[in-house]
Amino acid sequence: MPLALITGASAGIGRCFAEALARRGYDLILVARSTARIEALGRELSERHQVRAEAWTADLASDAGREDVAARIAALPRLDLLVNNAGFATTGKLQKIPLGPQMDMLRVHVMTPMRLCHAALPRMVEHGAGAIINVSSIAGFLFGPGNVNYSATKAYLTSFSLGLDTEVRSAGVRVQALCPGFTHTEIHTEMPHIKRQIPAWMWGKAEHVVETSLRQLERNGAVICVPGLLNKVLWRVLTMIPRGLRGTLAVRRKRSSG
Repeated sequence: MPLALITGASAGIGRCFAEALARRGYDLILVARSTARIEALGRELSERHQVRAEAWTADLASDAGREDVAARIAALPRLDLLVNNAGFATTGKLQKIPLGPQMDMLRVHVMTPMRLCHAALPRMVEHGAGAIINVSSIAGFLFGPGNVNYSATKAYLTSFSLGLDTEVRSAGVRVQALCPGFTHTEIHTEMPHIKRQIPAWMWGKAEHVVETSLRQLERNGAVICVPGLLNKVLWRVLTMIPRGLRGTLAVRRKRSSG
């Protein structure tokens, strides 16, 4: 059976990846901070789909947690798919909010995917097969006040994925930057003001995001995956707007909604 490792697997998009891959017959290594939730999910998927699902508890904001997962990956005889999904969001202007969560965001969104890719790629390249999905965001194409590090880290993930693809595609390894728009997950549940500001018709389901990602990967499609027609249109518009104007528009929108 193929094997996939998913970070942030206990909820939201990560959990949907776990469920979708189990249906496809993948054995799983499920990584999350919550031991109880990840173990429960592992048991559920094992019983329902007759796959092996290993629960691995790790805090990816810590050096120790990151290195533990990297060592687990490096020790595997084969890894067919790595899904770098773990993440979280904060709100507030940088000079007014605590520094700790911002540092943790950089570690989880930037350092961890890079480190786990570094651990996984030697074996993937050796076998001439394998894939990596880095869960980025359409927010990486926009920037403005109130979430500067979230947008910046997602921009890194997208650029990192595009560059990494140029290094490994000829070796048979696929890389995808998954860039969802507004998606119903726990990240946004913890930020109710976002739910109030964004119309309901702009929100998508995590299950659709994951199925779109896997279909595009299976078809060996483009590196950037933007699920949903509305998000694709928004993405194309954003890429045509000069970067300086994107920031101006974001400031005006923030003022009008605040």
